[in-house]
Amino acid sequence: MAAAKKAVLGPLVGAVDQGTSSTRFLVFNSKTAELLSHHQVELKQKFPKEGWVEQDPKEILQSVYECIERTCEKLSQLNIDISAIKAIGVSNQRETTVVWDKYTGEPLYNAVVWLDLRTQGTVETLSKRIPGNNNFVKSKTGLPLSTYFSAVKLHWILENVRKVKKAVEEERALFGTIDSWLIWSLTGGPNGGVHCTDVTNASRTMLFNIHSLEWDIELCEFFEIPMTILPNIRSSSEIYGLMKISHSLKAGALEGVPLSGCLGDQSAALVGQMCFQDGQAKNTYGTGCFLLCNTGQKCVFSDHGLLTTVAYKLGRDKPVCYALEGSVAIAGAVVRWLRDNLGILKSSEEIEKLANEVGTSYGCYFVPAFSGLYAPYWEPSARGIICGLTQFTNKQHIAFAALEAVCFQTREILDAMNKDCGIPLSHLQVDGGMTNNKILMQLQADILCIPVVKPSMPETTALGAAMAAGAAEGVGVWSLDPEDLSAVTMERFEPQINEEESEFRYATWKKAVQKSMGWATGQPSANGDPNIFCSVPLGFFIVTSMVMLIGARYISG
Repeated sequence: MAAAKKAVLGPLVGAVDQGTSSTRFLVFNSKTAELLSHHQVELKQKFPKEGWVEQDPKEILQSVYECIERTCEKLSQLNIDISAIKAIGVSNQRETTVVWDKYTGEPLYNAVVWLDLRTQGTVETLSKRIPGNNNFVKSKTGLPLSTYFSAVKLHWILENVRKVKKAVEEERALFGTIDSWLIWSLTGGPNGGVHCTDVTNASRTMLFNIHSLEWDIELCEFFEIPMTILPNIRSSSEIYGLMKISHSLKAGALEGVPLSGCLGDQSAALVGQMCFQDGQAKNTYGTGCFLLCNTGQKCVFSDHGLLTTVAYKLGRDKPVCYALEGSVAIAGAVVRWLRDNLGILKSSEEIEKLANEVGTSYGCYFVPAFSGLYAPYWEPSARGIICGLTQFTNKQHIAFAALEAVCFQTREILDAMNKDCGIPLSHLQVDGGMTNNKILMQLQADILCIPVVKPSMPETTALGAAMAAGAAEGVGVWSLDPEDLSAVTMERFEPQINEEESEFRYATWKKAVQKSMGWATGQPSANGDPNIFCSVPLGFFIVTSMVMLIGARYISG
């Protein structure tokens, strides 16, 4: 019997979406933006010490290979011709720092994740060297000096990891954020791999001048980073190199396909939500929560704790566009914490069911400041707290409070965004994995007092990377002209509580935030490491222990 003829749907574009919690590979029809198939692999995070967050770069790379291979298998089962994939884009968790050996392709240390806090001592030391009347770091990068960004992580690695220091001296070391590590590996690795990054990822390193769009000599000297290990800077949409992954039989069908799009995950979501006009904004709910507002070709600096960052540069000869960003460290990560650390959820999806059973936090407020507070506070001394507990509080109330926390944090950065932009947003465009939670989306509308609008196809981060790849010069299978962009079906959530109630709950949350600050001190932890900050009030530990003992019965249900 003759084999069934493979269906050709027109040019297809693939996207690697490499996040903190998982990796995915997705394939889209470039003419309709329809998602045809995808595969996802969850990733492990390592917590070797308090405040440290690491991942294995080889596990990340292997997860990319697995996702590509499994997606190609699924396309074959759907009778879709894999050879129709004409380009591949990359979207990635930003700031996470990798150093590897360019001759062997082996990582020289675990990836230091954006959430990692080990560099707080480094940040405090460096901040004393910045003149009060000339914050050249912020004026050049748009970023506050923080543990969040790559430069301080790389500085720490160079200071503390002998293997890396030796490799730099022997000119064997390469540095990159996750996009650089993946592009280098996917285009040949030690055998001709392309060492590059795009402007959006470069703008999160704190070594990149967002005005000149180049690595900055003064910044590299300040952070003591040798410029020889930095990747070449490219636009977000151009051919970087060709895929070389012949070791995988199924994915080998993608051998020679151009890698032609690269965007940090939040910039990719901005593109995927088609926020190409000044003043258009989106909020992505992933491991963290990130609100970006397009400010066009104007570099706008915030007076209210937001970051100035590069939004995208969709071609070598295209203009750069900027954005204001409100960054929240912990959003989906709080759900994972309830699942993995407290064990009150069997799966991440279960939180919606638990929250729905009570419909209220019953006066319980959760501030998940596990990595300090990001925007608008930039307060590294904060730590997570749950307050307002009574003997009536159970795991359902805590689950509801966790969802509310995500919404309150979004309210804080939206308020800051409205003050900086001068024109309040009339609605909020949202995307990301957590937007599948209808309780969360309704809570968000209630707490913001404006409608929340969600695309029916929530994979906007991967879509943005695919659009950049398909639109690249030399590929040209995806038009970014406004009249050619596909209309998107939206789901809308309207506020259902009165504004007074919303304001009362928000004001109470703000009280809880104030109580979360100042827990971490500059005193060294028990192991003597000055880079590890710990919560020292003894009464806190005693009360927490008593609450855990007395309340374990309630929390476990």
